[in-house]
Amino acid sequence: MSWNEEVEELARRREQALVQGGVDGINKQHAQGRLTIRERIEGLLDSGSFQEQGRATAVPDYSEADAEQGAARELVPANYVLGFGKIDGRRVAVGGEDFTLKGGSPNPAGLRKSVYAEHMACHYKVPLVRLLEGGGGSVKGGGKPGGKAGANWGDPVFAEPRFKIIADALGQVPVVSAALGAVAGFPAGRLVASHFSVMTKETAQIMTGGPALVERALRTRLSKAELGGAAIHAKSGVVDNVADDEQDAFRQIRRFLSYLPSHVDERAPKAPCDDPVERMEQDLLGIVPRESNKAFNARVILDMVMDQGSVFEIGAGFGRSQICALARLAGQPVGVLINNNKIYAGSMTAQAAQKYRRFVEMCDLFHLPIINFVDQPGFMIGLEAEKAGTIRFGMSAVAAAVQSVVPWAVVQIHKGFGVATAAHYAPNSYVLAWPSVQSGALPLEGGVAVAYRRDIEAAADPDAKRKELEDALRGRRNPFARAESFSVHELIDPRETRPTLCQWIDWIQPLLETLKGPVHFGFRG
Repeated sequence: MSWNEEVEELARRREQALVQGGVDGINKQHAQGRLTIRERIEGLLDSGSFQEQGRATAVPDYSEADAEQGAARELVPANYVLGFGKIDGRRVAVGGEDFTLKGGSPNPAGLRKSVYAEHMACHYKVPLVRLLEGGGGSVKGGGKPGGKAGANWGDPVFAEPRFKIIADALGQVPVVSAALGAVAGFPAGRLVASHFSVMTKETAQIMTGGPALVERALRTRLSKAELGGAAIHAKSGVVDNVADDEQDAFRQIRRFLSYLPSHVDERAPKAPCDDPVERMEQDLLGIVPRESNKAFNARVILDMVMDQGSVFEIGAGFGRSQICALARLAGQPVGVLINNNKIYAGSMTAQAAQKYRRFVEMCDLFHLPIINFVDQPGFMIGLEAEKAGTIRFGMSAVAAAVQSVVPWAVVQIHKGFGVATAAHYAPNSYVLAWPSVQSGALPLEGGVAVAYRRDIEAAADPDAKRKELEDALRGRRNPFARAESFSVHELIDPRETRPTLCQWIDWIQPLLETLKGPVHFGFRG
């Protein structure tokens, strides 16, 4: 006697799962410009590397007559696809909702598989990639005779394992999420519980509650795009980046992961580098204007100093006065910070401070050295800045910096004024300065207006008097004072920035060998 009958049934169930929502469901997905979950997984991973978990997982579908007899009419595949695969040869866990089945709203089997995704990533110490499209729980029956309606997120027995492992995963492995269609409710919560999130420009929307719920509760009628499209969330900070299409989202995910280790007990992968460490860019000599209030392109500095083609910016549309990027220097993955002086002169806004803190904490978690190009005129001021709570978020950013455990190199390039400047230095920072740097309690212009207010007001031409005082003080500045007093480690020719930083990268290699495991910090306000 053999088990042939059961094995044949197993094969049938596996084949049925591959059908997903059927030809009609798949065609509808394609007609709306979106891939199916299996096509997404195939597009993301190295070819042929996917190893699916739970291939025969399904939910019995009952008719009313069947329910009375306790017999299933048919089996509905779990609408969450999960497994291992490889990206650039490294193993990852990947999963996502099958929108062709119930619009991605989780059936019981699909929910259990999604619960397992974080457990799998943490247990096997691999990055987790979520490819999201779907809503939260349903008010319809749970899929079995006498089943409860929907899932009760308030039930501690149900909620504790689900939400705790989501939080735990963020402290152990890289977590990346992509919104590739409408993402609402619980999937939207999972999306933002990530180290990097990306959404497609035209086909994705992210919403706490969808248009029908909003209209019912708030008497406001909005489309999905108006409520949670890319135009909203590129600026809200809900996602880090926006992708042109799904293939671009896959490229960004692969690139983000290339800078990070697979887990916190591993070093970030150092890549071969054919960009000479001695490279010196002539244009760096004149990039900072002598006119202190004249703007320049800060991103160009990163391109000229970091390994060519390695700069990957994160969150460009949120907190725009601060630029955060991953990059490589002499092949070493690093986190890079630089103020964007074209936005509020680079001032630290509430949004910029939130982005800054989150980025520094991510670099700490995965033990990436930080290189900070400082052009900080201070915290943003004014009524709107006060309404936004700038000083609270700003001091949290300061706390993240001063408690950072990874090596920091700081390059003073332009301005460094006020308390906000403290966010740009960690303990034992290696500090370089360009001759163009200015620093102090206040910028020259604002400081003169405060310190010489009476003299300016008493002058026949207050504007001329203020300019006279500013020019006199500006003329007394000495770029060599920092080097003479050893208040910086080196005053350098801007063209020497790459060679000097590459030298520092070599120095810190023994330090990086000692940085392993999760990071811990206290309350940061």
